[in-house]
Order: sequence, then C-alpha cells, then structure tokens
Amino acid sequence: MERFSLNHATTKFWDQREAVEACAETGSGIGLWREPVHQMGLAETAKLVRDAGVPVTSLCRGGFFTDPTAEAIEDNRRAIDETAELGAPTLVLVSGPIPEGGTIDTAREGVAEALAALAPYAAERGVTLAIEPLHPMFASDRCVVTTLNEALDLAAPHPADAVGVVVDTYHIWWDPEVWNGIARAGAEGRIASFQLADWITPLPAGVLTGRGQLGDGCIDMRRYLEAVDATGFDGPIEVELFNDEIWARPGREVFDQTRSAFERVLT
Repeated sequence: MERFSLNHATTKFWDQREAVEACAETGSGIGLWREPVHQMGLAETAKLVRDAGVPVTSLCRGGFFTDPTAEAIEDNRRAIDETAELGAPTLVLVSGPIPEGGTIDTAREGVAEALAALAPYAAERGVTLAIEPLHPMFASDRCVVTTLNEALDLAAPHPADAVGVVVDTYHIWWDPEVWNGIARAGAEGRIASFQLADWITPLPAGVLTGRGQLGDGCIDMRRYLEAVDATGFDGPIEVELFNDEIWARPGREVFDQTRSAFERVLT
C-alpha cells in the first residue's frame, strides 16, 4: 500500500485540496492534472502538496503535438515547468490525434519531432517525459502511439532520464507483445510511470469513460505488478479511472474503495 497513488482523474470532481488531504492522511501519493492545478494556481498547489508532505507522482498531461507547432511546443515547455515546480518526476504525454490532412505516419513523425525539441529542456528541468501508449481505439482522435514498443522506439534517441514510457494496464492489456515490451522498458530504464485501471465491457458511448475499478474487469493486475517489479521498478503505482458512475460518487468514498480494491487485487 505504500506505493499507492491516487491519480486525481479517478475522483475528477473532488476538490483538489480535499484529495491531497486524504492522501496525506493515508500516506498516499497523488497524480495531478493541469486543469485543477491551474484552477487553484500553480504556486498554491505546490505549497499545498509540499506542506502536506504528499509526493506528486506525475502531472497529466502534456503532448498533443502530432502537429508540432510553436504553440504546441511552448505549451509543453510550460507543462514541464509546472511539473518541476510541483516536484513531480514525470510529465505524462498523450501524443495526440491525426492532424487534419495528415496520416498516422505523419502524425508519428510529428511526435518524434516534438520529442527532439522538448527532451533537452525536460532534462534541464529534471523532468522525465513519459510517452503513454493508448489503446488503438483512440488512435485517430487522441493518441497515435498504441503500443509500449512503439513508445520505446520513439524514446530511444533520447536519454532515459529525459524520455520514458507509461505502463498503463488499461491501454496495453490486449497487446500480445506487452510482456516483451515491459521487459524491454525495464532493461532500458524507461519505466517512468505505472498506472492501473481495469477493462470492463460493454464500453459506454464515447468509450473514453469506460475504465473499470480494479478487479471489476478482465485484466490480471498481479501479473502486471510481477512483470513491472521484475524489471527493478519499485516506484509508485497510480490508479487512474475515467468512469462517469465513479465520478458521480463522493470523492472520499471512491478514494477509500479504490485503496481497498488496490490492496485486494495486488496481494
């Protein structure tokens, strides 16, 4: 349980201050999102987590740079600065969709171009850019990077402390090469974030909010824990659930139930 971290998206409508206080009470980490951080204010959020003694395990999200315009690069530099100010080691990157008039190939080339522009800046700020592969159903409109091995190929030109990957069970459980991908990520020292969510069916309309509570779906969480631990990674484990029914419940109730589910499925 000492590795448990609440990704604030799991309790999307719970006040950020209350979420941090709950994490402080239980010795949990927290993964923050830029929108609530901006709403409270970066300096105030940084003071809040620092005074509470709560480690910020990641900041979500950067990316959306398949068309790496100057504006997209500058926004990601700001996100890197915010990550550093919060004391978080990792900025999670959701790479973005296929741009208008482009193809999935040109979009992936754009991701590589953006990483080349951002990796040195992230290294200077002590932040690891964590490329998150998303399930292929999101490839057209959200993320053209769909497998761990693809994310690792994009990370390969850069130092491991500057560019790593996210191991997120919800997005990669379907991939028959996932175990090789996890082993490779560990061998290259590129596991920057480990996130859990379960896969339940049927998916809701829009599919984005279909992540299930741990243990409610088909993913073998223990096997993922064993595979990631076998690489030597011993960092925090975030639970990140996008689910309208979960979001409709009181934040503290979801927090307590998520911690209980985390303990149940991983022990």
